Amino acid sequence: MIITVQMKDPDSLHEAIEEALYQELAEINNLGLDEYAHNAIFESRREKANAVAAKWFEYKEYLTVQIDTEAGTCTVLEVAR
Repeated sequence: MIITVQMKDPDSLHEAIEEALYQELAEINNLGLDEYAHNAIFESRREKANAVAAKWFEYKEYLTVQIDTEAGTCTVLEVAR
């Protein structure tokens, strides 16, 4: 049996990306960049992460998975364009 599930959580992707960026950019804080440069790097990397995630997250909040009970698998489906 194939079961398709669409999940919606408008905050999960946003929060996960920001948390990862804060951890990654903690190292950059030691370089002495001003706030403008730091924010520019943050925004640039956030846009890139959102662009990559768009392959699987529709409108940055919908994720669809397909469960195959016979194969015992769960697959994240790409967004239909």
